[in-house]
Amino acid sequence: MVILKEMTALQFESYIEDAIQSYARQKVAAGNWTSEEAMSKSKEEFQRLLPDGEKTENNYLFTIFAEDEEVGMIWISRIFDEVGFIYKIQIAEAFQGKGYGKAAMKEIEIVAKELGMKKIELHVFGHNKVAKHLYESLDYETTNIRMAKTIV
Repeated sequence: MVILKEMTALQFESYIEDAIQSYARQKVAAGNWTSEEAMSKSKEEFQRLLPDGEKTENNYLFTIFAEDEEVGMIWISRIFDEVGFIYKIQIAEAFQGKGYGKAAMKEIEIVAKELGMKKIELHVFGHNKVAKHLYESLDYETTNIRMAKTIV
């Protein structure tokens, strides 16, 4: 149903700009950062994670294709010898709800196995109910819950 192809430099440039903005918005929505600091912190985080862009060692960034059409992207990183971490999966809005996210997650499991990984971890923001449901439908289990309360 979907094919994962290594992300090109041009695709990465397009992705990274959107990713920095999206991550900043998510961190503000989660209450982790203020809107004033979000963009600079997001840029710092991506520079730390991907200092060499799409060529950063132990990071595998893919463009997701369905029937020769680009529908999204997925990024997995080796965080330990046998453990991968999915930093991002994104399906373009026009293609959401068609099963491409689920299919891409299944494909990334195959890639992870080929890379010698035996476990995949990921993070989902508490307010992202759609993503949480997707991961649970693929047998991902909650391993930690971080809670917060704003006090004034």
